[in-house]
Order: sequence, then structure tokens, then C-alpha cells
Amino acid sequence: MKIVVLDGFTLNPGDLSWQGISKYGDLIVHERTPYNTKDIVKAIGDAEVVYTNKTPLTSEVLKNTSSVKFVGVLATGYNIVDVDVAKEMGIIVTNVPSYSTQSVAQFTMALLLEMCHNVGDHSYAVHNGDWVNAIDFCFWNSPLIELAGKTMGIIGFGSIGQSVAKVAQVFGLNILVHTRTKKPEFETETCRFVELDELFTNSDVISLHCPLFESTQGIINTKNIAKMKDGVKIINTARGGLIVEKDLANALNSGKVSGAAVDVVSAEPMKANNPLLNAKNCIITPHIAWAPKEARTRLLNTTIDNLEAYLEGNPINVVNN
Repeated sequence: MKIVVLDGFTLNPGDLSWQGISKYGDLIVHERTPYNTKDIVKAIGDAEVVYTNKTPLTSEVLKNTSSVKFVGVLATGYNIVDVDVAKEMGIIVTNVPSYSTQSVAQFTMALLLEMCHNVGDHSYAVHNGDWVNAIDFCFWNSPLIELAGKTMGIIGFGSIGQSVAKVAQVFGLNILVHTRTKKPEFETETCRFVELDELFTNSDVISLHCPLFESTQGIINTKNIAKMKDGVKIINTARGGLIVEKDLANALNSGKVSGAAVDVVSAEPMKANNPLLNAKNCIITPHIAWAPKEARTRLLNTTIDNLEAYLEGNPINVVNN
């Protein structure tokens, strides 16, 4: 059996082992594959099993391959695969759920705390001599924010949204949740399920943890930002397409939104003309919330489990049943 990984570098830049997969067949690992049909089809060759993280398996790609029987998405989100065409062709598509829950929740809070305290900027100021030359025993160059008693709005309440809510409540934040499916068991005095407009109106910080669907595309836009509190902060560790970036940039530059922190953008790698690059008070990180070694190890282990289940005739984590 031939097995191909189309873009293995981000999952495994050298600190993990492919042995758990290679023992099942002849494995070829491409660090990267150009995002065009010709190169992707060539890289797949006559493989039965294909793995992809972000390399798109469009209908055109799939229809130009005849050997593929199993596609493993090396991520939780699987919108890079045309799952409907795959189903028509009898190709099983699997994903890896929940591997990065704690990592992304931790990173979300790290972004929020950075916006509250500007730790990096203050450390830079100290190393630049500002404390050595200070008159007083301390100084701060930007307002410092205490979270206790403030309100966090969480859009999307899967495993990551739930984990963020749990940690945020430890800091004393009240939680407003908007999600497709309410989960009454999570409702407490400090965690309520609300309609989207109520979340926008009453949140001091809004954190995005929902999938990218047609209904959520561009959910952070000028119209919805206008409903928010002046000075609101926005965090996105989910999908770049949830935000209309020019609208958020305008809101940051006007001060309506006092700060934003995004780990994802609409086009990745980021384009030089992305309006958030020059927006005020905008933290941008290069899609790393998912990437601690511990999380990547879980991802690879579940990927191996998915392959073993497929070979045994009882596939798991199938997204195109």
C-alpha cells in the first residue's frame, strides 16, 4: 500500500516520527506541495492513502486520481477537502478532533492577558533603559486591565470554547455563550447562553471558537461591531474567515475596538496587503495556537489510530458518512 503525506512539515518539522504510519506501507512525505491541481495530483501518484493538512483536495484533484481510497486530514477542520465528491467516489475522509483543545485554550488566554498587560512592550521598555532612568519605583506605558468582573463573549462552544470558558471563569470573568446547540449543563450564575446580539452588546472581550460556515463567514463585520461596547477586545484563534479584516482594521484605527489578537487570517501565509498589519493595537501570530509538541503528538497518534481503524474495516472519525 502506498501512502503519501502532501504537507508534512508543519505537523512534523523533525521532532516527531512517521514510523507509526510507515509500518503500514510505502510512505512518501512531501514537506510541502504547491497549491495547484497538477502538482497535487502528481504528488499523490497512485497512493491509496493520502494525508493533508492544508493542501486542498478539490473536486478537480479528486477526480484526477483513481487510486485514493482514504484521506486523512491532519487537523480538526476539513474544509480543504471536497467531502461530497469524496463520498461520491467512495473515498473515506477522516479528521482529528480535540487534539489541540488545551493548547488553543491556553493560547487564547495568553493573547487576552497580553492585551491586558502588554508584557512584551513593558519588557522591551525595561531592556531599553526606561526603568533604569525612571524616577519612580515602577511605571506603565499603557493601561493595565483586571479581568475579574468583566464579561467574555464566546462564539462557538465545542471543546475549545468550553475549555476557554472554564479557564476564563477562574480569572473571574462572566461568560456569555452563543452556539448552535445550547448545553444546559454548562449554565451557571457566571455562564449563560444568549442570542448573538446580546453577546455583542454586553461583552468586554469576544473570543471566536466556531467553525467557518456560510452562516459564520465574516461574523465580525462593521454592522456587528457597531453593536459592541466601545473599547471591546476581539480574539480569533479559530478561522480567519470569521472576520472581515478591513472592517476590524477600521474599528481598531477608530478606537471602537481597543485591541484585537488574531492567530489566523483570511489567507495563509499572510498577504502583505492584509489591513490588520497596519492596524492599531493588533496582535498577530502565525497560526501557532495548535502547535505545541504535546498537541502535535496527540494529532499524530490519532492519525495512526484512524489509519489502523480503516485497515481493520471499521473507520473512525469519518467526516463524510
